[in-house]
Amino acid sequence: MIVRIMGEGQRKLADSHFAELNGLDDELLEEVEAGDEEGFRRTLGALLDAVRRLGSPLPDDVLEPSELILPAPDATLDEVRAMLSEDGLIPG
Repeated sequence: MIVRIMGEGQRKLADSHFAELNGLDDELLEEVEAGDEEGFRRTLGALLDAVRRLGSPLPDDVLEPSELILPAPDATLDEVRAMLSEDGLIPG
């Protein structure tokens, strides 16, 4: 799967990592809904770190359709709330 981190570019990840990322997405969704700023910051960082750690960056001159688009590390809770659908950032 191809994942875009806004402001950073795209990474290619094996589909086998979906469960790990989906778990972090579920946690992030709960924190956004609860307005838990501290938890939101922690979990957003963990989600982005996981994508960076597990994925291989695509060259800047390559643009593939992204299956997932994640917010930038400095995104606010309100910005992420606006991005979320009822399924979260990662379709389940």
